[in-house]
Amino acid sequence: MLKKRIIPCLDIKDGATVKGINFEDLKNAGDPVELAKKYEREGADELVFLDITATIENRKTFVELVKDIAKELSIPFTVGGGISSVEDVRKLLEAGADKISINSSAVKNPALISELAKEFGSQCVVVAIDTRLVADKDLVHIKGGREATELLTIEWAKEAESLGAGEILLTSMDGDGTKNGFDLRITKLVSDNISIPVIASGGAGKVDDFVKVFNETKATGGLAASIFHFNEIGIQDLKQQLKTQKIEVR
Repeated sequence: MLKKRIIPCLDIKDGATVKGINFEDLKNAGDPVELAKKYEREGADELVFLDITATIENRKTFVELVKDIAKELSIPFTVGGGISSVEDVRKLLEAGADKISINSSAVKNPALISELAKEFGSQCVVVAIDTRLVADKDLVHIKGGREATELLTIEWAKEAESLGAGEILLTSMDGDGTKNGFDLRITKLVSDNISIPVIASGGAGKVDDFVKVFNETKATGGLAASIFHFNEIGIQDLKQQLKTQKIEVR
């Protein structure tokens, strides 16, 4: 069984780390380079960096900022936002990213998943899925959560796997920033029906939320932002408490 990973997420807007609730009301959470250094020191297993307005503003992820962060890290580092081509990915990997995350561009052009997997290997390709319950259907959302599609989350996760994705980053928009706990229902549904790793995201507020998502679903990673940014939970403390619950962490 894969050991569980604790993954802080840096949502970046205009060069600063931000955090909101349900993808809205964004507040400044600090300098991304300093936060990245802090999380590595504290024992994070991986780091995710998402340029959350790159797609809406139709621009590329900040390659220079990726370089600055990568210089400070030895843990795996995933970058997403505004990625739409093999060339985009090559630049980010050259800048120091280990993996890339695609969302809107993959929905609009599913063949991109296969292209990237063929060029760089499936282990490099993370498909991010922002999901929200709409009229009793789990629907995929794109453009930073601003636009609903007709894609059912579970079907899209299966398709992404079949096209060559190496991992799914599953964010419950209903849970995002609420600190009410991970969405166990959708996380279980997706992780039960695909064989690639699933990172649960959206809603972490306390240690017990990680205990539940790891015990009740097949998620291999727990991603969170504000609880780490604002020092509500320390990563070392979280890992120690998970170990006391017999949950194997890295």
